[in-house]
Amino acid sequence: MKFLNTEFFSMVSAVLRMSLQEHAMVNEQGEAIIELVNVRKVYVSDGVSTEALRGVTLMIKRGEFVAIVGPSGCGKSTLLHIVGGLDRPTSGKVTVDNICFNKLSDDDLARVRNEKIGFVFQFYNLVPHLSVFKNVELPLIVKGTPPRERKEKVLSVIDEVGLVDKAYSRPTRLSGGEQQRVAIARALINDPTIILADEPTGNLDSRNKIVIAELFRKLNERGRTILVVTHDFEVASYARRILHIRDGKIEREEVKS
Repeated sequence: MKFLNTEFFSMVSAVLRMSLQEHAMVNEQGEAIIELVNVRKVYVSDGVSTEALRGVTLMIKRGEFVAIVGPSGCGKSTLLHIVGGLDRPTSGKVTVDNICFNKLSDDDLARVRNEKIGFVFQFYNLVPHLSVFKNVELPLIVKGTPPRERKEKVLSVIDEVGLVDKAYSRPTRLSGGEQQRVAIARALINDPTIILADEPTGNLDSRNKIVIAELFRKLNERGRTILVVTHDFEVASYARRILHIRDGKIEREEVKS
């Protein structure tokens, strides 16, 4: 009996050691927040099929800053839209923050998208006759957030992007870089886990594109997962990992040490 007890506890100890090693490995590797498995996207127009994505598999860890680069028409924006739930894949699996998008209805997908993802686009999509404050506040009004809480949140994110002194100005009185920062503030207002940006510096001059790239880096340092699509390698250089995509496939990746 004594031998059996010793053998039993040795076996338990071995299992615990293996469990701790696996746990340490998971922590070292980081938790995946975005996973795509063999994702294909085919568009059909006038009977003609165009394959935008050709079996893309990728994993992005929580808290990463990743850039996707490639020539026009290579599929990078399509990839971003599928990650963000703005489009659905023709085949393959998409998982974001442990939620499988393939299994969601359109309504559920919209809810998850609004709760977990903030979008920034090349064109700022601001309402010109509303102030910066009102533009940023709009998602909270739609969500039904009480007025006092709305005010605190709006001023907080406007301050986060460095525009608190412009809170009551209209977008038409701001520079392109400032308008994009307003758009980023609006993307942050629901405190999303992930920020997706599609050519966010495409309309900006050299100075302002660096301001925006630096802002994304600061947001990443504060714990947000950032995925940026860009054709600008200078902007991409601010990311910790760069995925090169061509003809609907990921060709290679660069990882900063």
